[in-house]
Amino acid sequence: MVILNKIYTKTGDDGSTGLGNGERRAKHDLRVSAYGTVDETNACIGMARLHSKELKNLDEALSRIQNDLFDLGADLATPDDGKPLEYEPLRITDAQTGRLEKEIDELNAKLDPLRSFVLPGGSDLSAHLHMARTIARRAERLIIELSDVSDEVVTPAAIQYVNRLSDFLFVAARSANDDGKSDVLWVPGKNR
Repeated sequence: MVILNKIYTKTGDDGSTGLGNGERRAKHDLRVSAYGTVDETNACIGMARLHSKELKNLDEALSRIQNDLFDLGADLATPDDGKPLEYEPLRITDAQTGRLEKEIDELNAKLDPLRSFVLPGGSDLSAHLHMARTIARRAERLIIELSDVSDEVVTPAAIQYVNRLSDFLFVAARSANDDGKSDVLWVPGKNR
């Protein structure tokens, strides 16, 4: 259980932050940037949810995803450096990714196939979901970059989850546009 009774600790005043394994890293460290961008994705989904209450199933899925994103942040904030911890670190599971895939398939089944790229927009909910999607893609790029660093470890499930998340957010954005009927489509060369 997490108990926060004091918000400021002053330990980060030197530009560092603590990871879940007790290690201190610079606040601009790639790992910190990766889980910070996951947090940014989560905040954007919170903004989207201001517009999702009428779509109960989608709102419930977004609520679950917000919780999953804290799991993903905890996973990334606790690198597996081979040293024993006093607790079992929280890791993203294949089941969480599987649930996203199931929800993608359910939403996508109601959509007409795309014949053009979709521009971010349409409804308020769709626009916010597209914003969350682009932030999730940035988080994915940072997580992949982190995984390519020789002495860093990122779980494969974390990479898979964030990849599926951006797919989910794309399909959810189309779903929020009256199941794609109100999508704003790209018209190549329209303004030449």
